[in-house]
Amino acid sequence: MGGEQSSVTDATKDVFLESAFFAPHLIAGKARSYGLHTDSSHRFERGVDPQKQIEAIEKATALLLEITGGEPGVVVEAKSEADLPQKGEISLREKMVSKVLGVSIERAVIEDILVRLGMEIKTTDDGWTVLPPQFRFDIEIEADLIEEIGRVYGYNNIPDSAASVPQVLQIIPEAEVTLEQVETLFIERGYQEAVTYSFVCPETQKLINDDSAVELTNPISADMSVMRTTIWTGLVKAAQHNINRQNSRVRLFESGSIFRKDGDKTVQEKTVAGIVTGSRKPDQWSCKSQAVDFYDVKADLEALFSLGRNEDQFEFTTAKNKALHPGQTAEIIRGGESIGWIGAIHPALAKKLDLPTSTYLFEIILDGITQGELNKYHSISKFPSIRRDIAIVINDNVEAGAVVKSILEISSEILHDVAVFDVYRGEGIEKDCKSLAISLILRHFSRTLIDNEVDDVVEQVVEKLSQQFGAKLRN
Repeated sequence: MGGEQSSVTDATKDVFLESAFFAPHLIAGKARSYGLHTDSSHRFERGVDPQKQIEAIEKATALLLEITGGEPGVVVEAKSEADLPQKGEISLREKMVSKVLGVSIERAVIEDILVRLGMEIKTTDDGWTVLPPQFRFDIEIEADLIEEIGRVYGYNNIPDSAASVPQVLQIIPEAEVTLEQVETLFIERGYQEAVTYSFVCPETQKLINDDSAVELTNPISADMSVMRTTIWTGLVKAAQHNINRQNSRVRLFESGSIFRKDGDKTVQEKTVAGIVTGSRKPDQWSCKSQAVDFYDVKADLEALFSLGRNEDQFEFTTAKNKALHPGQTAEIIRGGESIGWIGAIHPALAKKLDLPTSTYLFEIILDGITQGELNKYHSISKFPSIRRDIAIVINDNVEAGAVVKSILEISSEILHDVAVFDVYRGEGIEKDCKSLAISLILRHFSRTLIDNEVDDVVEQVVEKLSQQFGAKLRN
């Protein structure tokens, strides 16, 4: 690489030759950053012999004189011995050669191979001390020497033998939810597994997450220059790719690591994340196409939590997330700690990424769901259960989950289950209020219930909801 003033023409009389050594770790990546790749940059990145510069320039001068004639000048050498790389001695054990290669090679043969490869050797009690030549940048440890011995000795001379690996069964606690179970559940529920890069575009990631990202020293490209702080960064790109190719129904999940800065440290966490958009079911003749909604994705996560037989330990609470819609966002809590998020994509983000507004995202820390509980046997009552339905009017800001949790806290041996089966807003309901229809399942293990017992529990439920949430029975 050079300019016009330094180029060689028919009128050139003086030629300046330079033979140099540059530290590979300083040169690596520089050609890529300038967009100028040369044969010289490739050689210096991989390393050259730091002791051959004089010999190389003398050879180049001799070739030039042979072709063009002329008079050579003096060689000026400038070097810093302290900064030049020095090859260290490597300890090579004779028993390790036979152990790694699987064949016993005579000492004389090993020494002959090393000497022919230009290495200096000293005999020790258990083998040799070896000093490789300066130009062998690929020889740093004992295994490198053994590889060279095997290569020169001949791989065909090494007998085939079956590897003997002791089989140790891994103990998996019965209560633990494995990653394989998580992936299988999502596949069974119609998701497809995606694998995206851990290196992502910093601009796209900033739109989704404000966590401090780990910047790469030598990135592949400008749009893959930071480590992901959320798997969503890759999944939204995968959804874009599918939608742009007329695949409007997208259900993707991915399990992997996310990375973020914590002071001077890099924190790494395993998560599972997903993106859903399009119709609830594939197109078919038996039912009309319906768009997927928040509760479809929430049901998938509830199925995931049920793998550990402790789904009652997980809560969905209203929260705010930069990437998610303010009115359709929930933070997932277990044991008072946040383990994930679920929600519709924020309209502003959907517009920037050219995604449908009916796109839903979720991400969960795997460590937050792997600890489950053992199966427990529960006897089934021989006596019939009784169902009572009540409809209450409550402030629109009160979550249905909080209402169900409050009812289940009532100390009653006959209250077996609670479920919300309808939500109504509209005519007959005050503004900023909603009507919740709730079913109460009551059963006693050893006898048939009577109406008075059931009525007492229903009254307790209504009274508690009235005191805690200001709820009232709907006429």
